[in-house]
Amino acid sequence: MGLEAETICTLNNTPHKVKALLESTQLILRGEVKRKFPLAALSRVKAEGAALSFTCQGKHYAIKLGSAKAAAWARKLTAPPPTLASKLGLAETSRAFVVGALESAELSAALQGFTAAQPADAAFIVAVLRSEAELAALLNAHGQSALPLWLANVKGPKSPLGENTIRAALRAAGFVDTKTCAVSASLSATRYSRPRK
Repeated sequence: MGLEAETICTLNNTPHKVKALLESTQLILRGEVKRKFPLAALSRVKAEGAALSFTCQGKHYAIKLGSAKAAAWARKLTAPPPTLASKLGLAETSRAFVVGALESAELSAALQGFTAAQPADAAFIVAVLRSEAELAALLNAHGQSALPLWLANVKGPKSPLGENTIRAALRAAGFVDTKTCAVSASLSATRYSRPRK
């Protein structure tokens, strides 16, 4: 989310100068109060006039943001997180052609009902890559197709095919990486597309 504000945080009726940062998975306070709140740990989140108020671990917090910003932060904090299907852009009118074995329960569940039988009926291609040979085969089969690619790989240094290797190969083939998302605890995915001429 990347929202931030220099402000006053009232903790149990005592005001403190803080910098508040709203990230995708946590709310961070720096300054006179130093806290990192996982978003799932916040309760009773609401905008009360100019303040965003919430409770965490039995303590009540109120962060002065102004009426509009407090309401916007409260909406972001209380909105359900986007599904993997929505992050990937899957819809009835935007289906994926799957290449290879998925071997990911999260990715399989997200794709359920949103797959195309052939590339011509798809808005993009989804593949989980485990080796440079699989990457080379995918690029060879893709040819000069204009279809974007969502390529998932194992995260971290133990990955048999790292993100940098994938990115270098795709950029050499004329693709640009435009978006990333977590697929599961062990997989992340990056969307690649060729710029329109």
